[in-house]
Amino acid sequence: MKTITVEDFYKNAAELTQSTVESLLPEGINKEIGHFNVFSLADIIAKIKNDPSHVPYNRRLYYKINLVRGRNIAEYADKVINIEKNALVFGTPKIPYSWKPQDMDQSGYFCIFTDDFLVQSKSGVVLDALPIFSPGGCPVFMLTDEQADELTLIFKKMQQEIASDYLYKYDLIRNYVLEMIHYGQKLQPFTNYSNNHNASTRVSSLFIELLERQFPIASPDQKIILRTAKDYADRLAVHSNHLNKVLKESTGKTTTEHIAGRLIQEARILLRQTDWNISEIAYSLGFEQLSHFSNFFKKQTSLSPVEVRNLVG
Repeated sequence: MKTITVEDFYKNAAELTQSTVESLLPEGINKEIGHFNVFSLADIIAKIKNDPSHVPYNRRLYYKINLVRGRNIAEYADKVINIEKNALVFGTPKIPYSWKPQDMDQSGYFCIFTDDFLVQSKSGVVLDALPIFSPGGCPVFMLTDEQADELTLIFKKMQQEIASDYLYKYDLIRNYVLEMIHYGQKLQPFTNYSNNHNASTRVSSLFIELLERQFPIASPDQKIILRTAKDYADRLAVHSNHLNKVLKESTGKTTTEHIAGRLIQEARILLRQTDWNISEIAYSLGFEQLSHFSNFFKKQTSLSPVEVRNLVG
């Protein structure tokens, strides 16, 4: 599993479509704060001489919004989602994903952008504070034909605008991107994200942020620092019992359940998508002994780490 930058994206796309990197970049894009681009999936497939290989399971250092029209399999974090017809998919640098077309009958659009393209001073939002990009969810939304047609029109507007010489075109494109983000957020109720800014809600939010900040694990040498409920409570300057009560009330899960669930999610990702040995994975997740990790994993999943890895093979 690799970490893919915007530059890597263009190099890979150029190689795949036998194009040049410069031909894929909109004119004047490098003069703009941040980076944005939009593509027609049908146009890209038409340039590919051989069958399109699946998009590898990697972490990307940019955001991506996909309108998919066709049969696909999406792997998002530790979940596998079958897409039979239409879907809206949001990709974030926090969570790795892969894409496997099931046939050549593919159409749709996608756009990529960096966080500084939607910087708060220009967009009025903080990307990682939006429910659609918050950790723990699975932002793959099935669409009707009518919904897919609506989103197609937004993507076409972005394509038209990026090719124009309108002085404020990127401001307009930001509005289109935000429109799609809000479209996605309306497809699913985000009941866990309250606007109530009381002390308990703030502690709960800070805990989730602190938990997610330790991930993803990018190399076997990286090791998470916070492992226990007390570790998190100390960092948040609250008593562990208070933290546990707050989380149970706001999320229905205890502190330990949150930590265990996130460790298992990352463990599944590393077992499925890396060639690290299991001892390295155990170490990176904060287990000093392989046996402790194996017992923990089996208790949570009813399978051993070896069995999960063999299932992948």
